[in-house]
Amino acid sequence: MRASAAALAIALALVPGLPAMAQVPGSEDLRALIYYLDHNDQRSVQAEMRRLRAQFPGWTPPGDLQQLRSQGQAPAASADVAGIWARIERGDHSGARALIDQNRQRVPGWSPDAEMLRVLELNESQQAFDAAVARRDHGAAIAAARRSPGLMRCDRINNAWQLAEMYHGAGQTENAVATYRGVLGSCTGPAEVVPTLEKANEIASLDQLSALFQTARTTAPGNSSALDALELRLRAGRGASAPVVAAAPRTGTQPAAPAAPAIQPATAAPSGAAVPASVPPSAQGNLALRGDPRIARARALKEAGDWASCLAHSANPRSLELLYERAWCAYNLDRAGEALSAFATVARGGSGLGGTVVRDANFGLTLAYLAHTMTEEAARVAAATNLERTQRIEVETIILDQRGVRAYHLREYEQSIAYFDALETLNGTLRRDLAMLRAYAHMNLRNIDTARDQFSRLHAQLATPETREALQALAGMASGE
Repeated sequence: MRASAAALAIALALVPGLPAMAQVPGSEDLRALIYYLDHNDQRSVQAEMRRLRAQFPGWTPPGDLQQLRSQGQAPAASADVAGIWARIERGDHSGARALIDQNRQRVPGWSPDAEMLRVLELNESQQAFDAAVARRDHGAAIAAARRSPGLMRCDRINNAWQLAEMYHGAGQTENAVATYRGVLGSCTGPAEVVPTLEKANEIASLDQLSALFQTARTTAPGNSSALDALELRLRAGRGASAPVVAAAPRTGTQPAAPAAPAIQPATAAPSGAAVPASVPPSAQGNLALRGDPRIARARALKEAGDWASCLAHSANPRSLELLYERAWCAYNLDRAGEALSAFATVARGGSGLGGTVVRDANFGLTLAYLAHTMTEEAARVAAATNLERTQRIEVETIILDQRGVRAYHLREYEQSIAYFDALETLNGTLRRDLAMLRAYAHMNLRNIDTARDQFSRLHAQLATPETREALQALAGMASGE
């Protein structure tokens, strides 16, 4: 039975008026009242009216039921959430806060969600920290880090390294070592642990270094063999003997392995050992290390980014030295097959070239494998090569990307999510197309709340037909449960 206009008038008369204010209920707020009026449930009508007048004391309800229904169906003003996120992403934090204030005034009852405020506050702190580091203001950098513990998370590990440098520069070496210890007590990934120990090695005493290695082993027992090799190498570089490492106690439950490791910890390997036997040999056969007179010109062309001229000038190389330069030119011209073969040849026989040539050849070999989507071959080479941190991050990023996409297409959705989560942790962000795939993976696993949160965030950042369709599909799934 539907309520009459008289019933609505009676309902309004029973609720005393209150001073006028700007806030008015939106369509969602009025939905319950209209439902009760449609069903002539007067007791519920009165209760709902009391709730609305308490929440919106300045609201004057219309005297006609149809007007009320129209008010309930009117689209509510929406906040410019995408605009706020855009300002946050480009570092305009004061602009983001100003837009938040504008939206609060324009949209009654709206306030930014906790995630937006968290990101904004963290980014503001990051900006202050970066500025202090840039001007070498030790005190300001240390104060910014202390105010915002979120800056010291593993996904922002560079902050911890810079903070340790600030402490050391201020003559507070003990605090610098303590900062490194905090990293090793929280972070478990080789890309975080290995360079942290290498940096600590530059300022810590041998006793402090041993203690730091023990902290790292305790935090991530699965890294112990790689840490043993690293400690041996670092101590040898300081002319110290091998450490005595106590065996870690064994328990009934061993720590679980990471869900989706991108690559294994780096280990010291003989020159060329990183190259699998399956890598095709170079068509150049056995080359001398040096002696091709074209090397200077080819290297200059490579450094200038003139890849085509570099290849023309290095045709039929007569030395490994020239073959190495040619390999990079071939790779940058998307001739990954030729680059793969050349890098493999240099990695196998180029140890006599000195410096970092073999390491960088293995890095190039890894990139060439990844260009062919030969992900596991690339991971095996990277695992056996002591790459620089920037090289390792670049390689791990591509490996996690390819593994995550492949797992998704194989319908291994849990594994795909693990890879994408690890990639987001590594880089601090996730490319939009991969974020969409991760949300779809949650949808396919019927993790409806998680999928809705992720699609909603993507839709708020940039509304597209894809995000709209995904949210509609989720609504259908939820209603069918």
